[in-house]
Amino acid sequence: MGCETANKDGKSITQKPNIIYIYADDMGYGELGVYGQKKIKTPNLDRLAAEGIRFTQHYTSIPVCAPARCMLMTGRHGGHAYIRSNYSLFGTKDVDDGGQMPLPEGTVTVGHMLQDAGYKTGAIGKWGLGSANTTGSPDKQGFDYFYGYLGQGQAHSYYPTHLRENDKWDTLKNDFVLPSEEIPVGSPAEAFGKFEGVEYAPDKMTEKALAFIDRNKEGPFFLYLPYTIPHASLQIPTKSEAFKLYQGKLDTVPYYGDNGYTPNLEPRATYAAMITQLDSYVGQIMEQVKKLGLDENTIVLFSSDNGTTFNGGVEADFFNSVAGFRGLKMDLYEGGIRMPFIARWPGKIPSGTVTDLVSVQYDMMATLADLVGIKAPQNDGISMLPTLLGDSADQKKHEYLYFEYPAKGGQLAIRMGNLKAVKMKVSKNLHAPWEIYDLTKDPEESKDLASLYPELRQKLDSIVRKEHRSAHIREWEFVGKNFYTEPRPFERSATKPRNLSQ
Repeated sequence: MGCETANKDGKSITQKPNIIYIYADDMGYGELGVYGQKKIKTPNLDRLAAEGIRFTQHYTSIPVCAPARCMLMTGRHGGHAYIRSNYSLFGTKDVDDGGQMPLPEGTVTVGHMLQDAGYKTGAIGKWGLGSANTTGSPDKQGFDYFYGYLGQGQAHSYYPTHLRENDKWDTLKNDFVLPSEEIPVGSPAEAFGKFEGVEYAPDKMTEKALAFIDRNKEGPFFLYLPYTIPHASLQIPTKSEAFKLYQGKLDTVPYYGDNGYTPNLEPRATYAAMITQLDSYVGQIMEQVKKLGLDENTIVLFSSDNGTTFNGGVEADFFNSVAGFRGLKMDLYEGGIRMPFIARWPGKIPSGTVTDLVSVQYDMMATLADLVGIKAPQNDGISMLPTLLGDSADQKKHEYLYFEYPAKGGQLAIRMGNLKAVKMKVSKNLHAPWEIYDLTKDPEESKDLASLYPELRQKLDSIVRKEHRSAHIREWEFVGKNFYTEPRPFERSATKPRNLSQ
């Protein structure tokens, strides 16, 4: 794939396409205009969809930050991935940017794959897969350039004292403010001022992203942009044009920090403005691509890591953030895992296309390998390239999508065709029932049809047995001890088990 150009001998050659993957943080399925949002303005992303393809049944691999990034980068689902939940090694203080559990040595990421294919690779935003001086640092995981937050705890503030540029500390003009500070109910407006700093981290990230594109305009390049917006804390420059669009217009009451993260005088206006600000960054990136003459040889992709959050002053119901689906961030119901996904590539992706292909973010490694014309490392995905290019007849489809998440009591989900099965609180109850929903008739997952599918339980359990590999830490291992400790058919006998201590 790519643009046809001529070499010095006048012979036609194919130039590999540049790839930009923009990843929102805690953005729900319904928070873009093109996905039905009525209160938040997102003109650039809406135009991206109008000029490309919009997916209506695309999923994240898992409904929380660090493992979603791991699975996106490695093409693995929740039963195979090394990182399966958030696992902070340090606190949330700004200086404690040691980050989460790192990816191990020997991991093969999308970054590695594209480096081997001749790409310059950059990651700008929230990494969350290992800090400096660990095996998970971006430079050891396939990225030539990194700028942003290494750890998720530090990313809870949009006004950090510093960010990281590769392995260097980049000091910003912000004072440290604890991102979980409460202020008394009824505090005056001035009390909220301490939570606005001088240098807004997403502005810095966008500046670095534009510079990376310019620096690598001869291509090919891969730019991974995991922005922190709209993850709490609710913070945006109050003098920004995005905030002025909503200031005083959304009938809001102050948020004093009683449900985590920083207080905010106008939480609804701030939340809407943050998403509009992200949309503005997308517009700036698209303008840069066009200005440099890269438009026809650059594919731009946009998605989010999980559904809308439930804390920090965010009001998902007010904005209909998950478009009426059940669940939020940390849930394997649709509201936690069904994501917006948009792709644009002029001349290659037919404009104005909408697809109901059932797809998932662990498909991205296979898709990008297919796009570049290389063999993908071992992964759990299927290439979506035929659908992207309008060749849906050639599109292979998943027999099922598999989801496994150890938090909130241990959750499992399997999507097979139009049916979606969910099993909750598995870590406490081996015999927890499967809930079964028909997403065609009941996308809100309100009518459990399990009684109509008594024969399906064994098949679902067999899928779990097939897809689960034991986790490397005890806190994440909720499936194996339940699904593998019961005697299997060939183990049922009167013979006493062998004493392995002898």
